[in-house]
Amino acid sequence: MKAYNNLFEKVCSFDNLHLAYLRCRKNKRYKKDVLLFSFNLEDNLLEIKKELKTLSYKHGKYREFVVEDSKKRLIKAPLLKDRIVHNAICIIIEPIFEKTFISNSFACRKGKGTHKAIKELKRKLKNKDDQYCYKGDISKYFKSIDRSILFDLIKKKIKDQKLLFLIREIIRSDNYIENKGIPIGNLTSQLFANIYLDQLDCFVKNTLKNKIYFRYMDDFLLIGNKKEMKKSAERIRCFLFNKTKLLINPKKDNVFPINKGIDFLGYIVFSKYILLRKDTIRRFLDKAKKEELEKAFFGYAKHANSYFLRRDIRKNLTFFPSLFKRESQSHNSTKPLKMGFAIY
Repeated sequence: MKAYNNLFEKVCSFDNLHLAYLRCRKNKRYKKDVLLFSFNLEDNLLEIKKELKTLSYKHGKYREFVVEDSKKRLIKAPLLKDRIVHNAICIIIEPIFEKTFISNSFACRKGKGTHKAIKELKRKLKNKDDQYCYKGDISKYFKSIDRSILFDLIKKKIKDQKLLFLIREIIRSDNYIENKGIPIGNLTSQLFANIYLDQLDCFVKNTLKNKIYFRYMDDFLLIGNKKEMKKSAERIRCFLFNKTKLLINPKKDNVFPINKGIDFLGYIVFSKYILLRKDTIRRFLDKAKKEELEKAFFGYAKHANSYFLRRDIRKNLTFFPSLFKRESQSHNSTKPLKMGFAIY
């Protein structure tokens, strides 16, 4: 395994810090903190460079808030200065780790993403309606990451001691107890989370030798015959506990026939079509403002077989929320929308 040195100077260079600033500013240039930083841009970037070069940089506090979609998530947003440092690090080290990631890991990677994952999954399901799926989800993933294990994984590729000092400062920047957890709001956390579960990817690929495997952050699935999937499920549970100290959520640890559809990333995926999840539709219609539906909901729905659903919502935006409300008592969030006019 190739290890990399002499990276710290690249991270600290003015050009790299300026590029990191531009990435942080994207779509946020009129935010108060961005405007204040930009007013004395050169001096502020030089100050960050000085703190990094002298190893006197200390990570700032986080702004905390809760985001609720399918579940509540505590987001910890770093200050602009710290976001610039996170970006500066990722610009240099992300390509190093990207080379080692498997192609079917789809989260937080250039050229990947949710929609590519579900379309590739649909393609892989062709002529496999008699097969089974094992689907798992890591319990409280970001909170459960062991910082010592994570840092050891990073050290296998990064040998630059000054850069490792900086990375350690970021890993330890939050107050999670027992040396566990990384904040969801950090850009570095997205990369670190992929590095951490790359162990699982390699185990499935090289040891289990499963040919159909998908992972999106802490959600993953495998396809094969029933006996193979049950055996793989047990081996993966043991591997995760022994090597990563992670546990699979028992409520989302299932082996089932794929002809029932695979609930993955907000869609129900079959071999011949893709449907929308009813609870995802409800959340969009309950929360999105009418003028934002076109951009938010229709951007999501167009990737499934949902022509008539989109047509009917455009005709009458008040019809669907009341319809879903009447069904709420018998709602099952893992089932696709069953109204024929809405999904085909």
